[in-house]
Amino acid sequence: MNRNEKSKLKSDLAAALLHWFAANARDLPWRRTSDPYAIWVSEIMLQQTQVKTVIPYWERWLHELPTVQSLAAASPDKIHKLWEGLGYYTRVRNMHKAAQKIVAGHQGTFPCRFENILELPGIGRYTAGAISSIAFNEPRPILDGNVIRVLTRLFGIEANPREKVTNGQLWCLAAELVTAAAKMESNGKARNACSHLNQSLMELGALICIPRQPKCAACPMRKHCTAFRTGRVEHLPNLGPRVIATARHFTAFVIEHRGRVLVRQRPAGVVNAHLWEFPNIEMPDGLKPALAAKTPFGFPLTGLEELYTIKHSITRYRITLKAFRAAIKPGQARKAARQGSWLSLAELHSLAFTSAHRRILQRLTNQPNA
Repeated sequence: MNRNEKSKLKSDLAAALLHWFAANARDLPWRRTSDPYAIWVSEIMLQQTQVKTVIPYWERWLHELPTVQSLAAASPDKIHKLWEGLGYYTRVRNMHKAAQKIVAGHQGTFPCRFENILELPGIGRYTAGAISSIAFNEPRPILDGNVIRVLTRLFGIEANPREKVTNGQLWCLAAELVTAAAKMESNGKARNACSHLNQSLMELGALICIPRQPKCAACPMRKHCTAFRTGRVEHLPNLGPRVIATARHFTAFVIEHRGRVLVRQRPAGVVNAHLWEFPNIEMPDGLKPALAAKTPFGFPLTGLEELYTIKHSITRYRITLKAFRAAIKPGQARKAARQGSWLSLAELHSLAFTSAHRRILQRLTNQPNA
């Protein structure tokens, strides 16, 4: 295929994507605004998180913190509480730092230049490209999991997209497509073409070119798709062997004393930093909860009663968390307070907990005598 043929192919692909997006795009709340701040919030929330989960978080966030200035001025406790349940909390701490940097260095106005956006904490090439293209209609490429899946299938790329050379190839393809869309707009054939082209790639990957059992019959790119033509759709992208999950076991203790419960805040620099949790310990194989209750806290626990078992995953770990109600012996409350804070149930509900420990709190609230 010569240069002219390649250029025409990219133009045809861009036109097909824009036409499909115009007719099939979901009505998502962040698509009803061109405010770069609101679009930035949506892009950060959508990382590793499904759209249906993000929508109420995004709406609540914009209600509570409608501007960059309000985010910059918000307390850490407030931003963590608003983010509670979304996970990957480094994202929200970086947003806080970025907002403060925008206020300090850009007079509170979200920067419009790609290079300035890229300088903000927590923003990489993909997010900067997404904001630049969606909010400012700049011809900047994007490459996330959905786009990788679409492009590797469309162009029949068999190498692992995580490898440097292949990843660079995919970025080039994404750039060629958004550039083709920009040319269509300059020729008066489209409006907001860069914004809609990038969103169409993400939307196609989310709705049609899905990981398993893709809906090829409804795909606007089907006649151009190498993977469809050669019967390799289910084999691409080639992400290599899956990482084997590691099982981990924890025991948490809901320690009650005079109507209050002992909780502690996770320190900076660890997973789920600054969030709250019930005292807990990782359980080596064979270690019984009764023994665990005597060893880590510096004071003995009594009256252990199993409350709840939670199974969840964090990255490559498959975690089982068993929660027990417990009490302390008379005179131990002050010593226990060195491990955290004695708070009422009402006070606990105002704090941002890790997802698993929030479920323990909900169980405790709903079944106080369980």
